[in-house]
Amino acid sequence: MKRELMSVRSFEGWAAALGSVLVLGSLVLIWMARLSLTRDVYVSEMGAPGEPTAEMFEIALLLVVVGGTLIAYGSRDIRSRGKILLAITPAVSLWIASGFFLVASQITCTPGCPVPYGDQFTWQDLTHIVCAVLAFAAACWAMLQVSFAHNQRRMALISRVAGIAVALIASAGGILSLIGVATNFGSRLEFVATTVAIAWVAVYGLVNANRKLGQADVSPRGTPSPLLAGDDLEKAIR
Repeated sequence: MKRELMSVRSFEGWAAALGSVLVLGSLVLIWMARLSLTRDVYVSEMGAPGEPTAEMFEIALLLVVVGGTLIAYGSRDIRSRGKILLAITPAVSLWIASGFFLVASQITCTPGCPVPYGDQFTWQDLTHIVCAVLAFAAACWAMLQVSFAHNQRRMALISRVAGIAVALIASAGGILSLIGVATNFGSRLEFVATTVAIAWVAVYGLVNANRKLGQADVSPRGTPSPLLAGDDLEKAIR
């Protein structure tokens, strides 16, 4: 039974590690796509039909979907504090975010990514924007949950800062887009928020991969592996 448990933890650890690699790959692709453009655009516009970055952007989102799913699987045991935060686990929040990103990757916004109201309304733009917003909201919720999670002091501060930053920066960029003011600056804010969110998912995956692989790699005498990190190492020493 103990050997089976170690095997499961090892599998979860490698799943989280692979997920982090995929998520980091998506971040690289998104930056490559953004730097290839000579004008400021909102992140979603990079995936609009006819854009030279459309295919690269779709691949990047799909990498986020697969990577986020693997990281969620590898962190299923993480639990938060508080009745509201306990309603679902951070893993479920990440799975929800990945699901919405999957829809957003397949239902892209139209060229120019207009705000869907008035004469510019289309169901395609509305669906994409709603899914993108919900995906970011679910990711921010996961960050909040991890910031209050048990035995996750290493990630708590990082998650709190990242969650607040993504929420505020993305909201500011979205408001500028809605009112049609300083949209170039707003697009840059949204890009920063996207970068922070994706980077957080990758870091969260790496931390959990290290933790799970450390738990699985324990000697017969019970000596903790060097991979054992943070609070788990403190408990093992005690």
